[in-house]
Amino acid sequence: MSNDNQVCTRCIMDSTAGDITFDENGVCNYCTTFLAKRAKHIEPDDAKRQERLDKLVSMVKASGQNKQYDCIVGLSGGVDSSWALVQAVRLGLRPLAVHMDSGWNSELAQNNISNLVRGLGVDLYTHVIDWPEIRGLMNAFFDADVIDVEVLYDNAMLAVNFQQAAKYGLKYILAGTNIVTEGVDIPKTWNWYKSDKRNITGISKRFGGPRLKTFPAISTLDTARYVMLNRIRWISFLDLLDYKKFETLEVLKAEFDYKPYPHKHYESVFTRFYQAYILPYKFNVDKRKPHLSSLVMSGEMTRDEALQQAAGIAYPSERDMETDRKYFIKKMGWSEEKFRDYMERPEKPHTDYPSEVNFYQFLLKMYRKLKLGHGRVRWDS
Repeated sequence: MSNDNQVCTRCIMDSTAGDITFDENGVCNYCTTFLAKRAKHIEPDDAKRQERLDKLVSMVKASGQNKQYDCIVGLSGGVDSSWALVQAVRLGLRPLAVHMDSGWNSELAQNNISNLVRGLGVDLYTHVIDWPEIRGLMNAFFDADVIDVEVLYDNAMLAVNFQQAAKYGLKYILAGTNIVTEGVDIPKTWNWYKSDKRNITGISKRFGGPRLKTFPAISTLDTARYVMLNRIRWISFLDLLDYKKFETLEVLKAEFDYKPYPHKHYESVFTRFYQAYILPYKFNVDKRKPHLSSLVMSGEMTRDEALQQAAGIAYPSERDMETDRKYFIKKMGWSEEKFRDYMERPEKPHTDYPSEVNFYQFLLKMYRKLKLGHGRVRWDS
């Protein structure tokens, strides 16, 4: 950390976020935005929040009558999505758990997922992307030197959830996305628009990658079609609950033999290596800062605890980090020289390649201007 790096006095976001600003008290715009989002999306009154939850459950049940399932719950094996699945079942819903396997699942994540679906008695659909295909796409993204290689997983995950909802005629995807653990935004320069199918196919074509066969890509128009025509709603389900991450962890461990991960999104071996090695050493990005800042702002930990957890490497030990580095090189079929060359090359923006982000921003602007409201649940109606 350089001496001129300024750290927020309320959370742990700092000047490595290029668009960060600080007020006269040293408080940053990221945690201020968190408070605005929480006020807008989380009902503070327990009774009113319960009313919203009851209303949602009633709507999900009604829409799922005479169907095999009544909702989709995307399941990565992380705490948030695991708890969304547990709560959906406890509320009497009949979810289909949906998982996307890109070939990087950790053994820990596989055991956690297996224990959950078996313990809850729910069906699990797993979409497996052909390994040579996903490896070819990843290699194209590495050759492109863009920051968000995880667009591949996130895009496929979105696609599989919407595809399964459409297949079974379901109107609700209950997601583990939430404000408590994710409410501090990831800086815009740290990731990319997740439904940018054109960016994926464009980069793959440019660098000799594969055509999409088993990769379930989703575009802006695909997303609009699912929301506008299929009337599928993506619900940040945990925002309707009194969600507390660490209390939840204890319940999952006691009731489902759940094994926690050192940091958020570490259920995937690649995501762990990407967040803990590639991002900090190639792009000077540490995603622990927004993740831990969310927990600080939610009252789940103190700022001092967050600063302590964000200090040093993002692995339990140097040995663990080196083990993952060698595993990545071997699995991708790289040499040490190829890895070193990649890490030393400068970043290139996603906009250097074909993209539909401008089209998305245009549609979003029109959506808001026309106040369409598709995909949302109106709590006051």
